Amino acid sequence: MNNNVFVSQLSTLIHEYESFQQTARHKDLSDLPKANRQSLITRSIAAIHRISGKASTYATEVERILVQLPDLHLHTSSIMGIVQALKDDIEAGYIQTLVELIHGELFADFLEMAQHLCDAGYKDAAAVIVGSTLENHIRKLCDKHGIPTESPDKDGNLRPVKSDTLNSELAKANVYSKLDQKGVTAWLDIRNKAAHGHYEQYTVEQVMLFLAEVRSFITRNPA
Repeated sequence: MNNNVFVSQLSTLIHEYESFQQTARHKDLSDLPKANRQSLITRSIAAIHRISGKASTYATEVERILVQLPDLHLHTSSIMGIVQALKDDIEAGYIQTLVELIHGELFADFLEMAQHLCDAGYKDAAAVIVGSTLENHIRKLCDKHGIPTESPDKDGNLRPVKSDTLNSELAKANVYSKLDQKGVTAWLDIRNKAAHGHYEQYTVEQVMLFLAEVRSFITRNPA
């Protein structure tokens, strides 16, 4: 995750708020043009959701404040306080844990869906979901550790890097072990067989093991 980008976005909003404070006669900024104040708060809320997620403590606090203090001049300072708190937490390194938690919960939901499908006898759909979840997690790990997930083709257009290549790059960067790398290679093979309709080349038992191993891998290697 590029924390510097997030810090820069939040710092810009805070700087704009401080500029308003310097020119306003009232502490609640109510004497300034409403359009300018509304723009600042709208962009601030969008930044909070974009950076921390709509289910985060920061976003939940925003919703609480908006309900409790619906008038713009009443909730402006409180919303900006949340922006400041989020920026401080990012700079202190706390936000990484939050993002990992959000990703973990999202992927857990998909794996739970795959579990139900497998239990109901739909091994092929389950294999595709588990494989897609694994691929997404690998890309999130690359984002976290600064490994590019896109590369230019001969025409200069950016194309997604193949999962096998990303797997090798993650192992090379010691994000996870060579043993995990071999496991990911085997799991992607099942995923490819399912995606290309080669359903007879794997069993329901293998999909169940695939699901359990990917769940363990994601838990051990949070993104």
